[in-house]
Amino acid sequence: MQVKTFLESTIETALSPSYLEVVDESFMHNVPDGAQSHFKVTVVSDAFEGKRLIARHREINGLAAEALQGPVHALALHTYTPAEWEARGGQSLTSPDCLGGSKYNK
Repeated sequence: MQVKTFLESTIETALSPSYLEVVDESFMHNVPDGAQSHFKVTVVSDAFEGKRLIARHREINGLAAEALQGPVHALALHTYTPAEWEARGGQSLTSPDCLGGSKYNK
């Protein structure tokens, strides 16, 4: 499974976002090449209107359930309504450097 493609198509179909960015950040972590284990997802959708942050995240986690049972170890979620996205200037958050690591040695 190409996780990035799976997440993009699943979220696009379910939420019709006005903005969607799925970034494979596995290279930033101590994992084997091609691990597809760490992703950052930014979603802007009208479907989030009136929903609390936890409900938005649960919705995305539900959509990503198949990937979360397989290769995905971490899924950073940034979910916004169009008004929230506009208020933050349409900018995605930058992910911090990895502070941990697995026992895998590159």
